[in-house]
Amino acid sequence: MAELERPQRLQIMLTDEELAALENWRFEKRMPSRSAAVRELLRRGLSSDGFLTADAGAKSQDFGVIAQDRKVGDGSRNSKP
Repeated sequence: MAELERPQRLQIMLTDEELAALENWRFEKRMPSRSAAVRELLRRGLSSDGFLTADAGAKSQDFGVIAQDRKVGDGSRNSKP
């Protein structure tokens, strides 16, 4: 059996609305798979000017993909909005 090109797996949980947003973006950008879309979004996010710094005690549920889901970090952007 051939060795996987990307041997690491990352599992995330999404709401129905978050998955719909991902799928809509994926099809709009003609990405070949969900994985490719997530990798592209990660690449874009990691290379962006601003980033969110998690507050002390923040929980995973505090971070959402869709703007109205974001509960923390409103004032903790380190760059322009």
